[in-house]
Amino acid sequence: MNLIIRLFVTAIVAYLLTKILPGVHFEGFSTAIIFAIVLGVLNLIVKPVLSLFGLPLTIITLGLFALVINAIIILIADYFIDSMTVDGFWWAFIFSIALSLVTSLANSMFSDGD
Repeated sequence: MNLIIRLFVTAIVAYLLTKILPGVHFEGFSTAIIFAIVLGVLNLIVKPVLSLFGLPLTIITLGLFALVINAIIILIADYFIDSMTVDGFWWAFIFSIALSLVTSLANSMFSDGD
């Protein structure tokens, strides 16, 4: 049940961020739900591989390269979802930072302390 709540929170936050950020577009809320599912799968499968290959750069940049990896994950999600559009790397970078921050805050509000 916790997974469904987290996916729904991610979908809501992503949809609201597309209303604020002009460089990221969803056709509707259903696209945001699909985005949350695709993002979860990519974070489960692709992100560990990218993090492993990017480990030297992450160490050299004191962890800042992890933000670039998050932006790459957003761009990969954009590639797989036809009804989603990201206008470039920098918009994906800004969107990934905002999504991470707001989703973390929202999940902490809805968590039951486990």
